[in-house]
Amino acid sequence: MFAPLENVSNKKDVRHYLRQLRKRQPENKRQVAEKCANHYLKPWIKRGKRIAIYWAMGSEMRLNSFIQAAQKRGAHLYLPYIEPHSLRLWFTPLPIKTKSSLKSERKRGQNKFNIPQFAGKKIRADRLHTLVLPMVGIDQRGYRLGQGGGYYDCTLAACVGKRVPQKIAFGFACQAVAELPCEPHDMRVDYFVCEKGAIKIGSLKR
Repeated sequence: MFAPLENVSNKKDVRHYLRQLRKRQPENKRQVAEKCANHYLKPWIKRGKRIAIYWAMGSEMRLNSFIQAAQKRGAHLYLPYIEPHSLRLWFTPLPIKTKSSLKSERKRGQNKFNIPQFAGKKIRADRLHTLVLPMVGIDQRGYRLGQGGGYYDCTLAACVGKRVPQKIAFGFACQAVAELPCEPHDMRVDYFVCEKGAIKIGSLKR
C-alpha cells in the first residue's frame, strides 16, 4: 500500500490509472474488501452525530453496511447537495429507507456527475461532525484525488475559522499511492479507511 506511482505524473493520467486499478478488481475480491472497509469505518458511528457520506457511483467503494449500522445506532446521515453555479456543497439528510427504495427516490435535478440530489433541510459542512469522502486516489500525506470538480476542496476551505469536520477518505487499498500531484488549494484528510484498516494520516512512517 502507498506504492510509488510509475510513468504517470499529471492528475488526468493518475486518475485514469487509478480508476482502471479499481475497476479491474474481481467482484468477489471487491465484495470482501467493501465488507472489511465498512467494518473499519463503523467506530465513527455515534448516536446523534452528523455524518456526511456519498452516493457511490461506478466502481466507488459502497457504504451499504455502514449506512445500515449508522441508522440503527441513531447517527444522522447526510448526502452532498450541489447547487447550480456553486462549488460549495450543502448537505441534506439521507432518507431513512431500505436500499431498494432509495433507488426510486425522486431526484432533485442532475449535475455533470449525475449524482442523485435529495430534498431536506440543508446544512453546511461546519455543522457536520464527520465527512466521509469518495476518492480516486490518496497519498500518505493525506492528499486526496477526487473526480476533479473541486467541490470538496471548496467546501472545506469555507470551514476555515469554523468547525472543520473530521475528514475520512474511503476507498480500496489499491487506490493508495506514495505521492499524488497536488495544488495549493488541495485539502488534506485526517484518515484513510480501506479494507486493510483505518489509517491515521501523520502516523505513517515516511
